[in-house]
Amino acid sequence: MIPDFHERLPESGIIAPTMMTDLPLFPLATVLFPGGLLTLQVFEVRYLDMIGACQASERPFGVVALASGHEVRQAGAAPEQLCDVGTLATIEHCERPRPGLMLLSCRGVQRFRLHQPHCLPHGLWQADAELLTDDARIAIPADLQHTSDRLRQVLHEIRQRHPGVAQPTEAQLADCGWVANRWCELIPARLSTKQQLMSLQSPLLRLELVTDLLDSPRPESGNS
Repeated sequence: MIPDFHERLPESGIIAPTMMTDLPLFPLATVLFPGGLLTLQVFEVRYLDMIGACQASERPFGVVALASGHEVRQAGAAPEQLCDVGTLATIEHCERPRPGLMLLSCRGVQRFRLHQPHCLPHGLWQADAELLTDDARIAIPADLQHTSDRLRQVLHEIRQRHPGVAQPTEAQLADCGWVANRWCELIPARLSTKQQLMSLQSPLLRLELVTDLLDSPRPESGNS
């Protein structure tokens, strides 16, 4: 079933957070941040079908990090455990170099919180999803400006090696959430750390913590 957007109006008359029902999920050993680019090689039947349905309906799917388990199904393995906050992904480009294989470029859009995730008989995960509010646009304070300046330089070096990478705007480089999210994609931090950073509601706090990681003598690394 393709998820539907709807709003629930409680008795108080206040509009509750927007929900998506039966959102198809793609559990991965990575954390997708809003605005981030995700490339995927899709070959499992459950995900080929899911992506085909999302393309036909022009709807997103949900990317969630694995708390435990494997991206590819393994016989006899314990069920996957999912993190409770993920990010909607929209498909920007899809190639089919041969039957049974899709090459995707996807963009992170909006964060969500899982409600009642469940695995269908054919192995596809679904859940109701509470859409979280986008990061507030907060100007980078003076004491964190060096973090934005360092990102500007790093992205410039990346564009020199990969000319197709888009140049950031001045507005993006002045925004706490955007700068923090791009650094989160670049730093060699543990998956659990990136998940915690992505889940934070405060973009300023996220940037402060990222700055601490960047300024530490030995940035953490690993997948746990």
